[in-house]
Amino acid sequence: MNKLSLITNGIIKENPVLILLLGTCPTLAVTTSAINGLGMGFSTMAVLVSSNIVIALLKNIIPDKVRIPSFIVVIAGFVTIVGLLLQAYAPEINEALGLFIPLIVVNCIILGRAEMFASKNKVIDSAFDGIGMGLGFTFALFLMGSIREFLGSGAWMGLKLTANLYDPISVFMLAPGAFFTYGCLVALINYVSKGKAIKKTDFGCEGCPSAAGCQQIGMSADCNRGL
Repeated sequence: MNKLSLITNGIIKENPVLILLLGTCPTLAVTTSAINGLGMGFSTMAVLVSSNIVIALLKNIIPDKVRIPSFIVVIAGFVTIVGLLLQAYAPEINEALGLFIPLIVVNCIILGRAEMFASKNKVIDSAFDGIGMGLGFTFALFLMGSIREFLGSGAWMGLKLTANLYDPISVFMLAPGAFFTYGCLVALINYVSKGKAIKKTDFGCEGCPSAAGCQQIGMSADCNRGL
């Protein structure tokens, strides 16, 4: 697979949120605005690319029996760095995202790519895989945030667009609006792809790329909840 395919694969064919249905917890929780979606997406992408590079570099040194705890330590280190950078340079976004920044550590997408790709491939390929998956995650959150912000508050990126054209539908800023928006997007993709985008094996531990690793550390229940 060439470098361009590694990137486009994560954005379109195997989009982690809209196709693989991974990382749904932050997707539903933080997409009350487009800027929040971008902030969470780029933060996750920074951790994903950095951890993929380090894990690809260390894959021949880390003993197989402790590879999952080692991966989590690497991921947690980069999450801490990203959290501190947000506190220093983007305090408003850091405050808006809150607990979901530290929770990047248990994001199924990051641990899944570390286990399934970075630990088996070269450094450059792992970096491009992280970029593709990160861009796909960011695009999905930005799209979700844009729809919910426009319908829920009549604004986009903080700019009031609708004036007095209609009354904002405040439910889109709440959890039911998040589930409804997410469900509509997944249904739309499934309709456009004629049901080929999402396979039955993609649901549950059987289709999750980090299933083997999660079972070793007793995270199967969290995995099934889409963390």
